[in-house]
Amino acid sequence: MSDEIKHECGLAFIRLRKPFSYYLQQYGTVMWGLNKLYLLMEKQHNRGQDGAGVATVKLNVEPGHPFLHRIRSAEPQPIADIFRSITREVIELEKYQPDIMKHPGLMKGHISFLGECLLGHLRYGTQGKNNVEFCHPFIKRHTIPARNMALAGNFNLVNTDELFALVNIEPGEFQKQSDLAAMMEVIHHFLVQHDEASPGDIDVSQVLRKALPLFDGGYTVGGLIGNGDSFVFRDANGIRPAYYYVSDDVVVAASERAAIRTVFNVGENEVKELMPGSSLIVKSDGRILTEQILEPRERRACSFERIYFSRGSDEKIYRERSQLGYNLTPQILQAINNDLKNTIFSFIPNTAEVAFYGLWKGLDEHLRKVMIQRILSWGTDITEEKLSEMINRKVRIEKIAIKDVKMRTFITEDNSRNEMVQHVYDITYGTVQKGKDTLVVIDDSIVRGTTLKESIVRMLARLEPKKIIIVSSAPQIRYPDCYGIDMSKLGDFIAFRAAIELMKEHGKENCLKELYDKCKEMQRLGQLHAENVVRQVYKPFTTEQISDKIAQLITPPDLKIPVQVIFQTIESLHQACPTNTGDWYFTGNYPTPGGNRVVNKAFINYMEGKNVRGY
Repeated sequence: MSDEIKHECGLAFIRLRKPFSYYLQQYGTVMWGLNKLYLLMEKQHNRGQDGAGVATVKLNVEPGHPFLHRIRSAEPQPIADIFRSITREVIELEKYQPDIMKHPGLMKGHISFLGECLLGHLRYGTQGKNNVEFCHPFIKRHTIPARNMALAGNFNLVNTDELFALVNIEPGEFQKQSDLAAMMEVIHHFLVQHDEASPGDIDVSQVLRKALPLFDGGYTVGGLIGNGDSFVFRDANGIRPAYYYVSDDVVVAASERAAIRTVFNVGENEVKELMPGSSLIVKSDGRILTEQILEPRERRACSFERIYFSRGSDEKIYRERSQLGYNLTPQILQAINNDLKNTIFSFIPNTAEVAFYGLWKGLDEHLRKVMIQRILSWGTDITEEKLSEMINRKVRIEKIAIKDVKMRTFITEDNSRNEMVQHVYDITYGTVQKGKDTLVVIDDSIVRGTTLKESIVRMLARLEPKKIIIVSSAPQIRYPDCYGIDMSKLGDFIAFRAAIELMKEHGKENCLKELYDKCKEMQRLGQLHAENVVRQVYKPFTTEQISDKIAQLITPPDLKIPVQVIFQTIESLHQACPTNTGDWYFTGNYPTPGGNRVVNKAFINYMEGKNVRGY
């Protein structure tokens, strides 16, 4: 998306099922598991570039020897930084014992991260600062092995204060900023309780059955326990994605199916989806259990996963993104009055490329139908020249924009910074007939509209088209997200600002005060979760009215070229992405009560002029 937002994190879990000697014999290295973890994390690096972390647990370690290790990094290339550090330990050891790689037992005893249970994480910061202390996994240490735990996940919780109160903990400044800290305390609380009742015999499913009903949010979480048990679990609505693969050699789980398929070279049907409310548990003795921990609720898997966040190399995601573009064809043809001859199509940024191909396919199909109808209408009046001209007509596509550099905001003065932002993208000159061609550019989504106004629209205008049409493969983003995406302030959304402008123009400003008073009263009564009040802000206006106002807001005041904005419809979104029906950021239909609480709190913050998160 042209507006950068922080979003879902990535999870990588591996449990080796054979001794290290097996991997040396079968694959030529005792480092096979760590190598696969590295690849699994790299193949999901799109999911987190603020930091990364790895934790491992060794099985059957003699008492008194370390068994739980963790390393984290917030360097610019955190995955590479972590595995450089791990490899450095091996290199140092080889200086003194050159053939140690041939001795699995010695390697396990001397290499910190050579464990059978491995947990990797990629972080996009949605809460807290971007420093190493906020990188997953978090760990809890204890003198009793079964009370040690490492935890990492792709999630946001909206009830962290209640969770800390539940386990009678007054959170510190760091803990207040981390929902993982709250989740860790709750799970560890029940883990200790269970170990006290049945020492040495942890029933992981029972621990999770006590903890998970308390979490309000969307989550996929992996954990390692010091006794050798490990687990991955998913929320009851399936908001966050989770996939797993089991073979004789290994148990794997990750946030993306395509990553598992690529790293382990397996077919689509071999990688299974961890179903909503379920947990994948691997016991210390290697037994594998899939347990239904929570009663599954209506499936509300995040549609943004398909539109933007997940890698498009997954065949289903590729098809769905292509369909999103294809579905926009009728709206675009109407906007250009079917004038394909004088219209050029392109995409910004690269993540919108697959949707662009789908749109291209839809336009091409339309053009072919028109060509057939025209040729049939000629009857016998056909000449070689007419036929040649007709069959050689094509949809005009061009690579209009190139992302030139990642601009650094080292300039703080507003006018200078805005001028610099204009140059984030560069254009391909000579592609547009000035004053004659309409320019249609597809984006995967429009959140804030800042980059469109300050960079993209200005840059496209330099080509002097007759008209600029910006197309979003996603619907209008109207409401905050609280399940993993960093979209929590209403004032950031161009759609919300458009609705507010329309309210002012229609003399409905008093309605905003009435809605604010209603939210404050609900807050006083502890009922902020009862309904989404912000829906009333959009209710008086059609989608087209808001789209037209967005077009005005993203058009620089000195620009004379008309600008239009077209959004995907909710119906077309669900038709393209039938298994990912989570659409709360578009519709305000939140899957958990915490969502309503967040959107109403965000509205209160907006009305009070507070530039803070809604949760």
